[in-house]
Amino acid sequence: MYDTSDIRKGLKIVLDGKPYTIVEAQFVKPGKGQAFTRTRIKNLQTGAVIDRTFRSGDKLEPADVQVRDMSFIYPDGDGYVFMDESGDQVSVPADVLGESSQFLSDGLAVEIVFFKGEAIDVTMPAHVVLEITHCDPGVRGDTASNVTKPATLSTGAVIQVPLFVNENEWVKVDTRTGAYMERVNKR
Repeated sequence: MYDTSDIRKGLKIVLDGKPYTIVEAQFVKPGKGQAFTRTRIKNLQTGAVIDRTFRSGDKLEPADVQVRDMSFIYPDGDGYVFMDESGDQVSVPADVLGESSQFLSDGLAVEIVFFKGEAIDVTMPAHVVLEITHCDPGVRGDTASNVTKPATLSTGAVIQVPLFVNENEWVKVDTRTGAYMERVNKR
């Protein structure tokens, strides 16, 4: 069990049967009354952030959380299969990945968070480099600022790209927003 003096940023705890991580912690010793620790904690399953205050002497349960580096192998029905360096394979439900699943490509390295042996979160790299498989040519003379066109990536995702980007080119995509970042030379 953790004591309130152990509370620090990044500590993983269990509250009401759910895993949380400490985002911020501030120890407060008022002039009158008992000392306490004011925290902001993030639910590892839903991503919701809440404020919570712990009085001095409160006990906190440590979370049985593991973070493993794994690589994407293939989609499997309503989930995705990942493998670590030892060869262990894990199937992760599609709802855990959410929208970021559209940027999964063979061998992509991700971090998977496990709680009690079950995958609860997948952290994608900040950006990925993917090939454009289909893209309409840009309209000549359409030079208004920030004009974009839809482009289909090798993973099937559709993003907006500038007019100068063409089919069979490689682009860097932000996995958090799905936005085009830049064109990449992939030779």
